[in-house]
Amino acid sequence: MASASTSKYNSHSLENESIKRTSRDGVNRDLSEAVPRLPGETRITDKEVIYICPFNGPIKGRVYITNYRLYLRSLETDSALLDVPLGVISRIEKMGGATSRGENSYGLDITCKDMRNLRFALKQEGHSRRDMFEILTRYAFPLAHSLPIFAFLNEEKFNVDGWMVYNPVEEYRRQGLPNHHWRITFINKCYELCDTYPPLLVVPFRATDEDLKRVATFRSRNRIPVLSWIHPENKTVIVRCSQPLVGMSGKRNKDDEKYLDVIRETNRQISKLTIYDARPSVNAVANKATGGGYESDDAYHNTELFFLDIHNIHVMRESLKKVKDIVYPNVEESHWLSSLESTHWLEHIKLILTGAIQVADKVSSGRSSVLVHCSDGWDRTAQLTSLAMLMLDSFYRSIEGFEILVQKEWISFGHKFASRIGHGDKNHADADRSPIFLQFIDCVWQMSKQFPTAFEFNERFLMTILDHLYSCRFGTFLYNCESARERQKVTERTASLWSLINSNKDTFKNPFYTKEINRVLYPVASMRHLELWVNYYIRWNPRIKQQQPNPVEQRYMELLALRDEYIKRLEELQLANSAKLSDPSTSPSSPSQMLPHVQTHF
Repeated sequence: MASASTSKYNSHSLENESIKRTSRDGVNRDLSEAVPRLPGETRITDKEVIYICPFNGPIKGRVYITNYRLYLRSLETDSALLDVPLGVISRIEKMGGATSRGENSYGLDITCKDMRNLRFALKQEGHSRRDMFEILTRYAFPLAHSLPIFAFLNEEKFNVDGWMVYNPVEEYRRQGLPNHHWRITFINKCYELCDTYPPLLVVPFRATDEDLKRVATFRSRNRIPVLSWIHPENKTVIVRCSQPLVGMSGKRNKDDEKYLDVIRETNRQISKLTIYDARPSVNAVANKATGGGYESDDAYHNTELFFLDIHNIHVMRESLKKVKDIVYPNVEESHWLSSLESTHWLEHIKLILTGAIQVADKVSSGRSSVLVHCSDGWDRTAQLTSLAMLMLDSFYRSIEGFEILVQKEWISFGHKFASRIGHGDKNHADADRSPIFLQFIDCVWQMSKQFPTAFEFNERFLMTILDHLYSCRFGTFLYNCESARERQKVTERTASLWSLINSNKDTFKNPFYTKEINRVLYPVASMRHLELWVNYYIRWNPRIKQQQPNPVEQRYMELLALRDEYIKRLEELQLANSAKLSDPSTSPSSPSQMLPHVQTHF
């Protein structure tokens, strides 16, 4: 069935048409040059359309569709107008009907996950829209058509293997683990304890594997408290988990209570374990009705509990929709500040950063070890632990360190990327979709603005991560957890995003970076110091594009290149001079002749 439909689509394909076309200047153009293609990327079809550009009005063009991208070239200027990975597409709708009147009223309306919409007008005769709709739907939503996601077809080769970036044993060893108080356990090697946790976990030395099994029965999804990070000096820790299964009747579990006390006792200098519940308190109480809950004072002695008031995935999804409404296609100029405020987006960013600052401060001061959870421990929990670790540990502020942080706290600990992003899935209205990881990257960007020399990576690095969060070109963000990735052999059958980045590191480096060890970053999380990430959220607007690249950064890069050039010339002159000195026939007659004369602009 699939092969039949494939041949049907290929009847419209570029391969079956005349491969040579005569351009306006009379030169034969090879179509393979018209569309950039990755190894493993195949052309499906092309069609003449009118692109309804929200900034420049209707433009006649030819759209090319491959199994990876939608690519549009202008027929008037022969320039590329759009290059959109199909994974970015969230929804495809038909616009107008066969009887629609009016110019450009019949065509397709495409909603994207990266803050833009695309509209194409087509001719009403000859089912031209139907063909394009069916092909786009088929390749943008491959899971609904029993097709592989493009990452499994991608044949790109890189000189660096990004899958080798994160080795959990090496990362824990870098933190000084295992030690006398914490051990590595392989109890989850076959994902039997918890199917959404990684195989390797760090737990208190005094807790046996049998203890862990009993604790798992009282934690949502069996996501027990495990170590994320340990302070190198004061030995306080950040521990993550899911909510306890207290329920309406206020159930207790002695094993869980004892386990939290064992975590506290791994550091003899602290009297209390601090629990940060990411949820608003009303939500935590409401979760009791569905069997969840929180750690009450009477059951969990020697703990203190704080609620961080960060809202759930549904609130965040609606907030981002409102941001899109005010930035695309046109920026809401007349009431910009009030419109931005009404989205509550920066308010949510503020609450996430404030929570992470509290976690980092507790641990950095040595006053307390910290346990973080939300409901299931894979959304808000990941935001808080990873941001706190970024504030505390300068290693994570390097390019590879940040990649390890994402692999560890987000990918290996089961943030539900497939559900939150909807890779290859046509159900755009799925209630599980939510921009949780986007919020984390936004928080990192806010920190990089406040500490411009603290991060090895630049803005392009963060934007590239977000672009490939949706693109489906790499296997990095596919599936909800490690057990699913292992079943699908993701590391064997796909390339890693870190391969692309680490093969072109210079592109992603911050020229102002100054490496500092053990410096804790405390960003200011007040609304006065937070701003909308314009270069990401409003980047499709041509007026915004004109502001890139950053002129200060560009000039700094030029000066660095100039410096490197002079150093190279100096080294060459020194080499030439030392060769002359070693040759007795060219021995200088006076000491002044021994000094090379190097002129520089400095």
